[in-house]
Amino acid sequence: MGMPRSLRRCIRCCTIVLLASSPLSAQIEDHLAAYTGANAKGYLEPLADAAGISLSGGLYRGARIPKAGLTISLEFPVTGLFFTGDDETFMAATEGGFAPQRTVEAPTVVGPTQAVIVDGDGGTHFAFPGGFDVGSFAIVAPQLRVGSVFGTEAMVRFFVARIGGSELGRIMLAGFGARHSVSQYFPAEPPFDLAAGFFWQRLTLGENGSGADLLEAGAWSFGAQASRCFSMLKPYTGLWYNSYTLDVSYESDAGGEPETIEIDFEKDYVQWTIGLELDIALFDLFAEYNVAGRGSFAFGLALGF
Repeated sequence: MGMPRSLRRCIRCCTIVLLASSPLSAQIEDHLAAYTGANAKGYLEPLADAAGISLSGGLYRGARIPKAGLTISLEFPVTGLFFTGDDETFMAATEGGFAPQRTVEAPTVVGPTQAVIVDGDGGTHFAFPGGFDVGSFAIVAPQLRVGSVFGTEAMVRFFVARIGGSELGRIMLAGFGARHSVSQYFPAEPPFDLAAGFFWQRLTLGENGSGADLLEAGAWSFGAQASRCFSMLKPYTGLWYNSYTLDVSYESDAGGEPETIEIDFEKDYVQWTIGLELDIALFDLFAEYNVAGRGSFAFGLALGF
């Protein structure tokens, strides 16, 4: 009995971040090579949204920041989202002087693997490449949090890996930010903790035919957070303003001559976070759901004191 499709897609949730940093990086560029302009943006848009939105998850677990004293936390959040049926296809148009011009529903990078082929004049054919049948996107974002000076803590994210060999590709995530306790300025101790902060990140995935980054994402986040401790449980929430960009560079001969195609994505959005942390001795478990234009999630483990 074959593996159910839903299980196959769930397994891909754990490996999607390697999509552009493994041999699949070359496959993505091969698929993109059929496209220029609007088609390329439509093909990649679900991945661009997933990468940008995922970067804003797991940035904190609560709003309590001591005014002074040493605190260190090593954290391993997994952050991502689930794709929907609307992410699997887009409206694409034939290119390169193909006649007659046709507009069809074609797979995106996360859509069905089967290509869509249309017939043209004189027995010609145009192939809209398939996707990779991916149900989810998730990244692991190791981060170190250190505090506290005047109620301020700093945090860095960093992860780099080369998958399979030097010729196959790489993934790199780097970021930094800070948060400041707002609660310390209240004349009386409030019933919950308040904090505010910012965070910047850069994510690169894969390599194109010329050796440059295939995808490069950048993100800024500014927001305020609130939380309250109930023994071992700490519910938390926050409101963030997020902005991300994604630049894609790949080689294509769809126009008849080899050329480097560069496309970019940019989006701003407001995100509301609802989360819960479980404090167990020297480690914490946490999970959160983020509400924006689309829902995303984060969960993980933190070690520290």
